[in-house]
Amino acid sequence: QVQLQESGPGLVKPSQTLSLTCTVSGEFITTINSYWSWIRQPPGKGLEWIGYIAYSGVTYYIPSLKSRTSISRDTSKNQFTLQLNSVTPEDAAVYYCARANAPTADYSDIEFWGQGTQVTVSA
Repeated sequence: QVQLQESGPGLVKPSQTLSLTCTVSGEFITTINSYWSWIRQPPGKGLEWIGYIAYSGVTYYIPSLKSRTSISRDTSKNQFTLQLNSVTPEDAAVYYCARANAPTADYSDIEFWGQGTQVTVSA
């Protein structure tokens, strides 16, 4: 069974960088055809796919966040990390890491989810 666990600060100040780490157990993040994703849900809104890092190390970001987003990985720790720069209150959300089986933004392709972590943006 694959398990994902998000970790990181729950409070970030405006203009600073949000950094979250997802620790994966039960599968290597280098497993072929695995796509390790970050998704968020702002309060009162729907899910928003942020991007993913593929088993190969290739990354994809949605266009609206691409200029502020970086997803990286540490294969020795079986972790992948989200960095979102220059945050504003609009970036406040529950952030989820997830494992998808395809390089798409289709939530039906997600096999496993982390429990989610709340991030607040406030001075």
